[in-house]
Amino acid sequence: MKELWRFVDNLGTFETSSADKIKSLYFPLGNEVLMSSITPDLHGDIKSGQNSFLLEPVSRINLVSSRASRNFWVYINQNKIWSATGVSRDLKQIQADQVDFEAGLLWQKTARENKSIGLKSEIISFVPATGEPVEIMRVKLSNTSAKEIKFIPTAAIPLYARGANNLRDHRHVTSLLQRISLNKYGVISKPTLSFDEAGHRPNKDNYFVLGVDSRGNSPPYIYPTQEMFCGEEGDPEAPEAVLNNLLPNQRPIQGKEPMAGLRFREITLSPGRSSSYIILMGITQDVKVINHCLNKFNSVKKVESALQKTKVFWQEKGRAIKVSSADSDFDNWLNWVNIQPTLRKIFGCSFLPDFDYGKGGRGWRDLWQDCLGLILSDPKQARTLLLNNFGGVRIDGSNATIVGKKAGEFIADRNDIARVWMDHGVWPLITLDLYIHETGDLNILFAEAPYFRDQHIWRSRKISRDWNTGRICKGLVYEHLLIQNLTQFFNVGQHNHIRLEGADWNDGLDMAQEFGESVTFSAMYAQNLNRLAELLLKSGKKKILLTKEINILFKHFNYGDRNEKRKILESYFAQVENRIAGKKISVEVDALVRNLKIKALWMTQHIRKSEWLKEGFFNGYYDNQKKRVEGRARGLLKMCLASQVFPIISGVANDQQLAKIIKSVNKYLLDKQLKGYRLNTDFKEEQHNLGRAFSFVYGDKENGAIFSHMVVMYAYGLYSRGFAKEGWEALSSLYKLSVDTKNSKIYPCLPEYFNGEGRGMYAYLTGSASWFMLTLLTQAFGVRGENGDLLIEPKLMAEQFDKDSVIGIKRKFAGSELQINFSNPKKLDYGKYKIVKVTLNSKPLLLVDTRRMLINRRSLLENSLNILDIVLG
Repeated sequence: MKELWRFVDNLGTFETSSADKIKSLYFPLGNEVLMSSITPDLHGDIKSGQNSFLLEPVSRINLVSSRASRNFWVYINQNKIWSATGVSRDLKQIQADQVDFEAGLLWQKTARENKSIGLKSEIISFVPATGEPVEIMRVKLSNTSAKEIKFIPTAAIPLYARGANNLRDHRHVTSLLQRISLNKYGVISKPTLSFDEAGHRPNKDNYFVLGVDSRGNSPPYIYPTQEMFCGEEGDPEAPEAVLNNLLPNQRPIQGKEPMAGLRFREITLSPGRSSSYIILMGITQDVKVINHCLNKFNSVKKVESALQKTKVFWQEKGRAIKVSSADSDFDNWLNWVNIQPTLRKIFGCSFLPDFDYGKGGRGWRDLWQDCLGLILSDPKQARTLLLNNFGGVRIDGSNATIVGKKAGEFIADRNDIARVWMDHGVWPLITLDLYIHETGDLNILFAEAPYFRDQHIWRSRKISRDWNTGRICKGLVYEHLLIQNLTQFFNVGQHNHIRLEGADWNDGLDMAQEFGESVTFSAMYAQNLNRLAELLLKSGKKKILLTKEINILFKHFNYGDRNEKRKILESYFAQVENRIAGKKISVEVDALVRNLKIKALWMTQHIRKSEWLKEGFFNGYYDNQKKRVEGRARGLLKMCLASQVFPIISGVANDQQLAKIIKSVNKYLLDKQLKGYRLNTDFKEEQHNLGRAFSFVYGDKENGAIFSHMVVMYAYGLYSRGFAKEGWEALSSLYKLSVDTKNSKIYPCLPEYFNGEGRGMYAYLTGSASWFMLTLLTQAFGVRGENGDLLIEPKLMAEQFDKDSVIGIKRKFAGSELQINFSNPKKLDYGKYKIVKVTLNSKPLLLVDTRRMLINRRSLLENSLNILDIVLG
């Protein structure tokens, strides 16, 4: 397979004739209320949440092994029976099909032609962007032969209609709960209970499948159970009702596995003629919605209109940041990366086939990183969301780990496990800092937000029985940030670095809860403390009102005394474990700024002094035996990429150390064959005192995979420190791996990681997409906000410019569209060119600095579209 797919326009649309050969390939369809996964042969599932699956839940392996799928049968005679979706026990017939596949931003079309049958099917699938809880499947059958063809068309959708847990837990018992009703147009099943032995609940969900032909006619015959449709053999790939041309019988239908077998009227097609069928599959608690969906999508014309609206909706999201460069495939690929944060908002981290874990919702880290894209496109909406997000911070500095779909909805943990990730306090400030730079809105720091409160106290080390008594306490957003970062300064282990606790960014480092330490994120907390000081100074305030109990965290002492740090932290925890007094104290800003800067400097110097290794990189971790993880021992060199990335970003690594880190990364972590950066070297043995990651096979997941998120952040760090050539090599390596479809075997997107074979894994739902666009826009193009004004500081490489020596990027800024065109007539690399000319809407601007251009925000407010032309030379 030389090329899995190719783009056919500049909107991200692609086509392929070989996707059906890779059975694990899946595609996302969805809106805010319904989520689907679908393959070229229409395997996959449809759900609205963990407890509401219309089709049977699938993992990656089920896409290959499951016989249940969306199907559409054509019965001509006993010897000519054809699956228009390509899912049949007649493998010889399937292999004779000519298959073509086309897809765009959240719609797909599979065309399948069988010359011996004389028919061609075109099946378009999408979930309408207008918000209806329904997946639409439009089937078009065309006669490609020279003779009339008479056939009976039958849609075949096996319903699951219950929660994911019941896939094995009481599968038969929960079928007894099914209450099936026959609608004129199809089947509706409403189980009596949502079955859970921990506490059964009345079920409210209606699971429905309806169908009409191109004239709006209903199917005259309906098979409402799998037993009736498939027969005793029970094989949906060879259903007896189709193979033997049987009509529905009068057997009981309640308490059975539901089925939507919709047999339409027999039809005769002349050569070149076509007939169409519309299948609606959905979930709703309101039966009126079912009729609404039917009335809205019961004709080909209406479906075409809905499809067009859906295309426009997603194309606009795909163009949120639009690039015109030397590589049109790269520009097109970015359409898909642009929409990935929205996909994660819809699907969370649990509802695509690779993501077969958890029970829905996004994690805390995901929440803040997905906000990055929203800040760049719609900062007004982002402000409200950011304020809601701070409601997930506990007053002990920890936070809820799972975020619901509703604003301000937080859960302690998706699996009811009291677990704390030590890096979680880092991300809110990074995200808020971007917002402040993009908007100049420092006032958000002094808005109030509630603290999250549940039974978990002392960073989940203890349980409170009185947690739900008393009032909900509030504090400034700035105070939330202070508590998150200051408490961690005191939360140290044996080597005076911040404790690893349940894990950090790397979830696989989860077996060192007692004595593990993360030097990696200690570096980021040092940066955050320093940034908190800078923001407070910038606010111009002389004093700030803070919750009284926080005062103990400002204490001066010998910061090398780790025991004193722990005592202070425990004293703070004791004061806030149940309720706080509600009193505020006035704190001098100058004193607080000094306090934060001294702490930040101490942490920075401590890491530089104690964790820089003679091998030319930083040690990032201590394990549960209090042993240093990285470096060379017994002839084996151990190195982690994250351990270098965050000292680079934070500035903990000085310029001399940074140069050595780059060499070490290229020597030890760069995969010479795949040209990608691995997460770690091969530790050669399991690390039961550090984490599960090292029990995975090397080259997969958190054990040495090419992990997109960390590679992007490596690129970001390199760019931010002026190493543009190396930054572009890292950033573009992910694109090249993605589009190397011979190895990656994925549709256009940025996956979570690439395994040791270069295969893209865990497609679509990854925070690396937000960071990729952030890095490309703000670092490579250098187009970003600075205290509310527009900064242009390009770090582009010559190869990125097109044949006319031009590259452009379009984004929103200050409420208007902004088109920035860079011209590089001498095709110079970063470091060799300067900014020689800038015009705004054809008017020249005064150049003060030839490396960077700062444009006042007010000058951009008059026009809905501003065009900046920048000449480099």
